[in-house]
Amino acid sequence: MRFAPYTEADFDLHPLMFYYEVTRACDLVCKHCRASAQEDPAPDELSPSDALALIRQVARFDRKPTICFTGGDPLKRADLFDLIACAAEHGITSALTPSATPLATFDAFRRAKEAGVSAIGLSVDGPNAQVHDAFRGFDGSFAKAMEILDYARDLNLPVQVNTSVTRRNVELIDEIAEMLELKRVAVWSVFFLVPVGRGVEEVRITPREYIEVFEKLWRHAQTKSYAVKTTEAPHYRRYVLEHGGNPLAAPRHADGEAVGRGGGRARAPLGVTDGRGIMFCGHNGEIYPAGFLPIVCGRFPRDSVVDVYRNHPLFKALHNPDNYKGICGTCEYRRVCGGSRSRAYALTGDPLAAEPDCAFEQ
Repeated sequence: MRFAPYTEADFDLHPLMFYYEVTRACDLVCKHCRASAQEDPAPDELSPSDALALIRQVARFDRKPTICFTGGDPLKRADLFDLIACAAEHGITSALTPSATPLATFDAFRRAKEAGVSAIGLSVDGPNAQVHDAFRGFDGSFAKAMEILDYARDLNLPVQVNTSVTRRNVELIDEIAEMLELKRVAVWSVFFLVPVGRGVEEVRITPREYIEVFEKLWRHAQTKSYAVKTTEAPHYRRYVLEHGGNPLAAPRHADGEAVGRGGGRARAPLGVTDGRGIMFCGHNGEIYPAGFLPIVCGRFPRDSVVDVYRNHPLFKALHNPDNYKGICGTCEYRRVCGGSRSRAYALTGDPLAAEPDCAFEQ
């Protein structure tokens, strides 16, 4: 069952992706950081034994999700490789999202792969150091990110590059796309800002600009060697469908989104979104529908992540797009899109409210 395609029937029972924020410690001060990461670990960070217990509990889902070790900077956690190995021992596929700092060495990624990591997620927010380093608050971060891409290539580790779109770089989408093609990445995930953490200080693009970015992403999805997906902009799936994307004919990535010819072009509308195929556990065990949707639904180890995902009222509400309000609740695309629940909550206080940054008219 684990290798069967993830479908709508799975939404109520087990997440596709489980994000574990192993620490909030990070040496970067990124302008849009969800976690408002800090230099040192938080005092309430899960202990090594509790962290291992959490991973073992994730393995109890009937269908084991992919676990993404994130942060902060997960490389700042001393027992990171033990956590990765524990996931592997329990049959859980894992990915790692390091920060581009001096901790990100070739040896660190070699150890991560040997422990069981199967992919890397890496943030690149501009086509050059001037743009990217301004985002990250760390001179040399862009150069380090390029080194990490080389390390991953040498280790045969697929890389998903994550790019956050704000007023700072919205005009540079095409330049970033061309640069990533030269680096032979596997997936480009374009994140659309949710105003939480330090992200409240950043300026979101307008709903009309979303469409302009979608147009560029769709063009690159059809011409580049890597897959293209969006994060916190599920309405890109609607755009793909309206422009000829055929999700039923394509293989699927680990996040349930389909790819097209050439290994990754047309993105696809399974409908995975915050709390619906997604689950997040914070550094201190707090359980959320997503990292950008900071409504506490339980706390490990007091609460079971399996029980919370299946039975907590908010998760159950998010599982069914018919519960969404406004245009999102009546839209014909609600089961493949549904809007960003995180952005709805950040801007209205209601995680079931209509997507604030959608320009679609029924």
